[in-house]
Amino acid sequence: MSTTRTQVLDAVPVEAFRGTFAPADPVRAEGATLPPGWEGVFFPFAVALDDLRPDGTPARDGILPEIDLPRRMYAGEDTVFPGVLRVGDVAAQTATAGSLVEKTGASGRLVFADIERAIAVGGEVVVRSTWHDVFLGAASGPARPPRTDPAAAAEAAWIDEVTLDARQLFRFSALTFNTHLVHYDRRWARDEEGLDDLLVHGPLLRILLVDAARRHAPDRRITALRVRMTAPAFVDTAIRLCGTADASRVVALGPGEVVLATAEVAWA
Repeated sequence: MSTTRTQVLDAVPVEAFRGTFAPADPVRAEGATLPPGWEGVFFPFAVALDDLRPDGTPARDGILPEIDLPRRMYAGEDTVFPGVLRVGDVAAQTATAGSLVEKTGASGRLVFADIERAIAVGGEVVVRSTWHDVFLGAASGPARPPRTDPAAAAEAAWIDEVTLDARQLFRFSALTFNTHLVHYDRRWARDEEGLDDLLVHGPLLRILLVDAARRHAPDRRITALRVRMTAPAFVDTAIRLCGTADASRVVALGPGEVVLATAEVAWA
């Protein structure tokens, strides 16, 4: 299954993201280069209310088949940037179902689903990504202990820190039309998903990882990105973004040196 949508990459959502998450970045008027990762504020979820699952994620989106598991999470992505997007471009995104793999883990049945996305301008693909989602059964019992990595901070060439509050999570949900309840409904997050608090969006953390790399290599161009989510990041909790000297790897750490996510970045 596949869908194609066309959208003008106008300055309004770009400025909304910048003003909320990257105030030190310059204002980007029409014609300015869109930073890699920021394409994530465009092509928001486009699913009718009746086609949402109880948790607020898409059930019937014209791309993936309907999957009979109650929880859905973003697990990461693999993206290449063969070209450059600019504010004001008229872009077409084609999203196609990729691989669908069912497994049984410690917590029961899981389904790993890929979505292939290509963004083209003037018929030329400038961003191509494979988005990885995972579908899970109902939360039951304590989660397995998360992976820790004390060396990520101890050996980092630089560390940036960010703490996201509920206002920022709301704004990102609004920007991307993301109705997943884990980002704004504490009762749902705790009682239904077994989480400690509101969850920071994986796609938001992905952009923050890329932005950190970009700040520490300002004269280079990102050509590829590999992101993996490994543990939940929570609202009102400090996240340290720990990078290598060449900004080719950034690790997001939570309290207790828990690895929340990793990003591997390739540069031109």
